[in-house]
Amino acid sequence: MPPLFGNVLDCLFAVSTRKILSRDDLLAERVRLRAAGKKLVFTNGVFDILHVGHVRYLEQARALGDALVVAINSDRAARELKGEGRPLMNQDERAEILAALRAVNYVTIFDDLSPRSLISELLPDVLVKGGDYALDEIHGREEVERSCGRVVSLPFVEGVSSSAIIERMKKTRH
Repeated sequence: MPPLFGNVLDCLFAVSTRKILSRDDLLAERVRLRAAGKKLVFTNGVFDILHVGHVRYLEQARALGDALVVAINSDRAARELKGEGRPLMNQDERAEILAALRAVNYVTIFDDLSPRSLISELLPDVLVKGGDYALDEIHGREEVERSCGRVVSLPFVEGVSSSAIIERMKKTRH
């Protein structure tokens, strides 16, 4: 591999992994963004198999503010939410893949089943979930609205989901 190509990849890896923050570092970054008058958008999920629905969703979410944080469920929480055999990729790999996306400014991993406690600490300006969630089903909605933030449910891309992809893969194996 030519040295320049290797350096570019190393540089991209370094940039994307710097976007993965601990809870404390994310909270400190939130203080910095607020002081700069920047609007923070928050979303969360397992993001097990990244697909076109995720990419469109994250691009739309990012357009709602100045910075987008994606909080992903830890492996333990993902297993509890999605069942045995999930997640297919571990939390560090999922975080790195999401951090490599242009639309994503920050990624953090949380171990709770619900992101409510993280949201209540972070108090994003905009809380976003996919259209498969009604507004009253979105965890953290009350906290965000109480702090004068906005809660948005973005359109769901029909027929595209990690579960549907997994089922399709199972059928093609048989």
